[in-house]
Parts: sequence; structure tokens; C-alpha cells
Amino acid sequence: MRIGIDLGGTKTEVIALSGQGVQLFRHRVDTPRNDYQGTVRTIAELVQLAETQTGERGSVGVGIPGTLSPFTRLVKNANSTWLNGQPLDKDLAHALQREVRIANDANCLAVSEAVDGAGAGQALVFAVIIGTGSGAGLAINGASRTGGNGVAGEWGHNPLPWMDADELRYREEVPCYCGLQGCIETFVSGTGFATDYQRLSGITRKGAEIVQLIDQQDPLAELTIGRYELRLAKSLAQVVNLLDPDVIVLGGGMSNVDRLYQTVPGLMKKWVFGRECETPVLKAQHGDSSGVRGAAWLWPLER
Repeated sequence: MRIGIDLGGTKTEVIALSGQGVQLFRHRVDTPRNDYQGTVRTIAELVQLAETQTGERGSVGVGIPGTLSPFTRLVKNANSTWLNGQPLDKDLAHALQREVRIANDANCLAVSEAVDGAGAGQALVFAVIIGTGSGAGLAINGASRTGGNGVAGEWGHNPLPWMDADELRYREEVPCYCGLQGCIETFVSGTGFATDYQRLSGITRKGAEIVQLIDQQDPLAELTIGRYELRLAKSLAQVVNLLDPDVIVLGGGMSNVDRLYQTVPGLMKKWVFGRECETPVLKAQHGDSSGVRGAAWLWPLER
């Protein structure tokens, strides 16, 4: 049995999978925000609950909104900032009396979709989270690739490519939490989508409300989604130029906007070197459970 934990900023989820990937147990609780020791306890309690409910002992993988530094073995780059600087893998291993594998949550999405999701059977899967924030991860032959610095796939913290005049103004007006300006995350996250609508309309709305207005053919909402599609296409075209993945998989709240899968692939071609691009852009098959499933699959099948 494989146990996965998805440690989010507001919710922490556990899943237990059989060796065939069948869900045996799933449960979600509130994350103890700004409480590191409480977070460790919560994860340990969820693992114990999964094992009690299934009657089996399992391996444990954890997806986090950050990464383990390969140099210090401490958490870094987590927007759940109470994790930063902590030896989370060691503390969880002590609490659970076994090795625990940890990966970035976007890498877990990539693994999940590469193993038995939208990217199944593909050698190189690039998975993007476009939700409150925006990140990405790589799976190569079904395994997470973190890189020598632990930041492979940190697509959201590169600058938006080929900026036009308005995007240059946006860059100045909307700084990124990382301390830099013009990051892809500030444009193509759900937060960025809502921010752009507010700049155009002067009205603050949630992303889901704006999507409803698009369905009602509201002109400002339509303008906003058109700009969003172009920015996402440019950003993904840059990935094709660098990695040329076999498939791009989208997760997070904005991935539920179905028209993206009709518009974005065609828009990408203008920005791909040679103007040829047939890379599939697909919705995550496992939806909001993909990250927690990928955490479980950090322990791959033995061959």
C-alpha cells in the first residue's frame, strides 16, 4: 500500500492506494497554519488513520508547496512559510518510524498524471498548476525530476516572455511575492486572471464569477480570458522551446476552463521556434486528487 499526503496552505489530505492504484481511503483536514510541530503531528495522525482504516502499513510520500534543498535538506521556497528552514523529511521519518519521501506539489501532479493519468505512457510530462498560484513540475519516465538545485520545473517564477506594452505596465503594478517582477505566476494564476479583470473593469470579482460572465458573453470578461489565453500560450511555448515535452497537463482551478484546450494549443504555434507545435495540452485526469495521488506514487512500483 502507498500513502500520499498533499500538504496545502489550507487543507491537508491523505490517500491510500493499492498496488494497482485503486483508492482505498481518502480524508482531508484543516492545515494547522503557522504551526510547524502541529503540521508534523497532523501528517502523522493522517497516516495512522489511513493505516487503521485499511488494516495495512504503507510507504509514505508527501507533496509540499515548496521543495527540500539538496544542499541543506531543509524546506525552501514554500509559500506556507512556516515550513521554510525545517527538516520536514527527518521529522516525519522520526514521527512515523520509516523513510518519508517529499516532493514539490506540482511534481506530484506530474507523477500522478504520468503514472495513470492524462500523461500515462509518455516519457516527459510537464504538469502545470494554475490555481491561486502557479507552478509546474516534471516527470521523466514516471518519476519526479527535481534537479540539482531542487527547482526543476519552477516555471511560474520565470518572466512572462515576449511582453507587450500593457504587460510591461502590469509587471510594474503587480509585483510577485518572490521579490521579483513580471513572473509568469502573476499573469496566469487564477489570482492573476482576477487581477487583470479588476484592472480592466475596476471591479473586484472572483475567478469563478468572471468565468460565469464569459458564459454570458460579457465583453470585459471575454477580453480578460482572451488576454489570459495568449499569456498562457506564450508561457507554454517557452517550455516547448526548452524541453519539448510529450504532453502538457493542466491542474488547478483555471484548468477547469474548458475553452483553454481549444484555444491555447493553436496560439502556442506563433511562439514556438519554427512555428510548428502539436504538443497535447490536456486537463489533469485525476482532478483535485492528482497531487495527493502523485505523492503516493513517489514510491514507484518495483519492477
